[in-house]
Amino acid sequence: MVEIASEMVLRLADDASIQHVGDGAVVLLARSGQLYTCNDTTEAFLDKVDGARSLDQIVGLLSQEFEVDKDTLDQDMAALAEELVAEGILAAPAA
Repeated sequence: MVEIASEMVLRLADDASIQHVGDGAVVLLARSGQLYTCNDTTEAFLDKVDGARSLDQIVGLLSQEFEVDKDTLDQDMAALAEELVAEGILAAPAA
């Protein structure tokens, strides 16, 4: 599994797309046709992934949006990013 550092810039995989539906979102991976449902946290995280922001910047935005301590989110969001890379939803960051 790829370890995600706070300075890494994150982006969606080329074949991943997010659709907001009702109270949540789904991610479609075009190459496999797989659909993933997102909880509120994952949806908010993916909304901030733009190919320009680092993990640290995304965590900063989420901590303001949800009024949660940034340090509390650091480990959780790094673990989430690692899972999303492993699933092919996020592109593996360049080393």
